[in-house]
Amino acid sequence: QVQLVESGGGLVQAGGSLRLSCAAPGSIFSISTMRWYHQAPGKQRELVAAISSGGSTNYVDSVKGRFTISRDNAKNTVYLQMNSLKPEDTGVYYCNADPVLLHRRYDYWGQGTQVTVSS
Repeated sequence: QVQLVESGGGLVQAGGSLRLSCAAPGSIFSISTMRWYHQAPGKQRELVAAISSGGSTNYVDSVKGRFTISRDNAKNTVYLQMNSLKPEDTGVYYCNADPVLLHRRYDYWGQGTQVTVSS
């Protein structure tokens, strides 16, 4: 069973920063676009940021200029640097990888890490 392991969540005041990490098996990481999703309390999970295997990045408008996604291919780890945090950033953050192997797409998720931003 493939596991993505997240860390780095916590409690922070508005305006503060956190860095989330997600480690994946090398065979998966190297061929995957890695994504971070956010699930606010009582709401659906939504995509926050993505980074391709080649390093191209995309962000949802609400985090542009505040969050930065990056990847360390030597460590098979993707990061989400979150600055200028707002109370609405509170929720569980999930890491995702969806590699394509032999024409079949797989979908792997981490267990989630809680981020709480106090006002």
